[in-house]
Amino acid sequence: MLDILSITVPIFIMIAIGYAAVHWRVFAPEAMRILGNYVVVLALPALLFKAISERPISEVVNWSYIAAYLCGSLVVLTAGYFYARRIQKAETTAAAFSAMGMVCSNTGFIGYPILLLTLPSIAGVGLALNMMVENIVLIPLLLAIAEAGHGGPSPMGKMLARTFRGLARNPIIIGLVAGLAASFSGVNIPAPLMKPIDMLAASSAAVSLLVIGGTLASVSVRGLSGEIAPTVAGKLVFHPLAVFAATAALPLAGLAPLSAEMQAAAVILAAVPMMGIYPILAQRFGRERSSVVAMLMATVLSFFTLSAVLWVVNAHIL
Repeated sequence: MLDILSITVPIFIMIAIGYAAVHWRVFAPEAMRILGNYVVVLALPALLFKAISERPISEVVNWSYIAAYLCGSLVVLTAGYFYARRIQKAETTAAAFSAMGMVCSNTGFIGYPILLLTLPSIAGVGLALNMMVENIVLIPLLLAIAEAGHGGPSPMGKMLARTFRGLARNPIIIGLVAGLAASFSGVNIPAPLMKPIDMLAASSAAVSLLVIGGTLASVSVRGLSGEIAPTVAGKLVFHPLAVFAATAALPLAGLAPLSAEMQAAAVILAAVPMMGIYPILAQRFGRERSSVVAMLMATVLSFFTLSAVLWVVNAHIL
């Protein structure tokens, strides 16, 4: 158990430092937005480029991982959406964001730092694969559903078109594509050019965790509603279970089984709280209040659930 705590405690200490820095006004809350932009625009793209470009393309594009993570996520997305619609009587947009909270992990800000401590040899590849699934499939799909429930002419097609246009300008996607191109071509990046990329990539984990803590410092939990409980449970419990089941079922679908490390990476990344931009995406649809509170509760509770997942992974997968 001490081995598990040696992984989770440093992560949450860094989050607590970010929280304290904003709570005690060492940094203004607005500074977290600037640091978050630094991570998204510079550090994470550099990290993705480095992780992908330095590996053969066959290691980076792991179709078994993509299929398992996507299928497990889609199962939870579908169940979460229809639970919100049928049981909670939520309208379409609210149900879409409830499902988004269940399946879109904070891969870059929390998941990657945990992988860096547990599975350093494949941390970058796991990050890249998850970013592909989340940014190319899950987020555009759920935003299109939310837009469809929000009204307007032909919302689904327009939302998908707008989302994919945004993806083409997304620094994370640019880093992914550039890394894939470098990996496929086998080109060696000169050391003077790689050194700045290495420096930016190395800063990603620490700054990401500080941003999470600082962001949570400005969140109020007053008026917490029971409507967020299924979202939090879906993210921290059902999502990792579904992804684990999907990885175990790969041979039944005729796909190559994952290595123990890649299976562990998929389960760990599914078990982290929802992505940091979750409330930002929800704001346009008037869902920022419930999404912020859900993210706060999931982040706090993930100290316990992640510790449990890491213990199980360590005992039965690695």
